[in-house]
Order: sequence, then structure tokens, then C-alpha cells
Amino acid sequence: MSEVKKIATRESYGNTLVELGAEYPNLVVLDADLAAATKTGVFKKAYPDRHIDCGIAECNMVGVAAGLSTVGMIPFVSSFAMFAAGRAFEQVRNSVGYPHLNVKIGATHAGITVGEDGASHQCNEDIALMRTIPGMVVMCPADDVEAKAAVRAAVEHEGPVYIRFGRAACPVINDRPDYKFEIGKGTVVREGTDVTIVATGICVGSALEAAEKLAEEGVSAEVIDICTIKPLDEELIIASAKKTGKVVTAEEHSVIGGLGSAVCDALCKGAPVPVCKIGMQDVFGESGPAAALVEKYGLDGAGIYRTVKEFIGK
Repeated sequence: MSEVKKIATRESYGNTLVELGAEYPNLVVLDADLAAATKTGVFKKAYPDRHIDCGIAECNMVGVAAGLSTVGMIPFVSSFAMFAAGRAFEQVRNSVGYPHLNVKIGATHAGITVGEDGASHQCNEDIALMRTIPGMVVMCPADDVEAKAAVRAAVEHEGPVYIRFGRAACPVINDRPDYKFEIGKGTVVREGTDVTIVATGICVGSALEAAEKLAEEGVSAEVIDICTIKPLDEELIIASAKKTGKVVTAEEHSVIGGLGSAVCDALCKGAPVPVCKIGMQDVFGESGPAAALVEKYGLDGAGIYRTVKEFIGK
């Protein structure tokens, strides 16, 4: 069997910005002294006159982006998720969300896969924060293919967009000719009848691994890849829940306010079935190798397999 290609979605972000820079002369990229880490350095090299390093001043950076958007520019604000969604929340809410400006936020290094940088930098609350801002589109791509599509869709969308990217390389799972991306639409990446696993980000690959292990034991798991957490593809999730009768959500984020909460909101009004939420269970992360942390907190294939098996056995 050939080795699965792995690419960090932050790499996809930087590369796609360069491609879009040639198509959109009004696209500008702002960074907070982290261009090497966020991978926007490649855009800076290609279009130095359209890259602005705002220094370690994320709140000001969001304000600058808001201003640029009012004169016809398409600004991408780039920083770690902890700073883009956390430190600059007030500016994102009041300067971008409230006036509904055409600002895009590329938040890298989200979740526990930031690894050794530890809990202070492992933002597991950003999806919850961004979901609360009226009119904000929130996306969390699963792989290189989806990340590139999400960035392109963000440019074409009129209004504020938050896209979450990871530090660690993850398997490419959407590399197929029929792949199609649309904001607000999920994708069934594996059909099943016994349980639905709704996943986002790195957990999509883990969910597919878990589904393979479950299949060996006669359990048919349907896996849904949800890139757009807001607006959520409620129709797809409700239809799957009605078919399987049980739903598990999986995310590299707190189970409070993230994908799991969004799915529960949808199901309670459309298909009230039992739900199990896999994610950070009201705890902070910790310092350690990314793979070890993913395993410890049950976000890898084996961890999701164990949780699903226990859940459907109850």
C-alpha cells in the first residue's frame, strides 16, 4: 500500500494565498510577526507590496484590516488562533463582525497539535468564540485539498470569514476527481447505517480510521466531513441521524461551543437522537509531541474507535 500523503493545512493556506494573489490584485495579507509560522511568508515573497507585517499587535492588525476592507481591498488577517480569535476578539467582533466587513481571518496553530508550545498557545476555544459573532462564517478544513478550497471560497464570499488551520501535517483524504466544496455544505466521506460520526479538521481522518476498525467488527459507521461549522449543513446531519439513530461528533476543540454543540443544536430540533461528543472535555491542553497529545485525548483513530464502540454498546 502506498504511503498516505500528509500536508499541514497552514502550508495549504500560504500556497493558496499566492495563487489567489495573481487573480485578485486587491488581495492583501496582514501578519503579526509570524509570517514564517503562518506560512504567509510565501505571499510576502511573491507580493511584497501587498503584505503588511503589523508586528506583535494583533488587535491593531484587525483594525487595519477593517479599514482596508472599506476601500475595496480583500484583507487576510493571519496569526495563531490563540491570538487571532482570543486576543483580538473584541476587535473582530466590533470592527469586523458588527459592520459585517469583508475581512478574512486565517488562524493557524489551532488545537492541541500545536504540541510543545503548551496550553497557552493551544487554542481549543476559537470555534466557540467565532460562532457567536453574527454573520461570521467559520470553517475548519480536514486536509490540504479542503483547506485550499476553503481559502478560495472565502475570497469569493462577501463578508467576514474565520478559517482554522493546523500546525501538524495531516493525511490528504479529499484528493479525488469528484471533490466539490461549498460553504455551508458537508460531505459524506463514508456511508454507514449503524452510527454517524460527524467530524471536522484532523478528526475527519481519525474518524475514517475508526470506521475501518468498526467495520471489522460488523459496525457500519457513516462519516461526515464538516468543514463549515457555521453555517452548518443541518439537513445532511439530520438526514444521517434519522438513518443511523446515533451520532458521535469529533473535533480538536472543546466540546463546549464547538462542532458538537452546533450539531446538538441542529439535532434537538430536527432529529433528537443520542449524541456523544469527542473533543477536549473542559480541560486545557498541555505541552508534548502533537501525536502523543492527540492519542492521550482520544482524538486519534484508536481513540474515536473506542469511544464509538462504548457509546453504541450502551
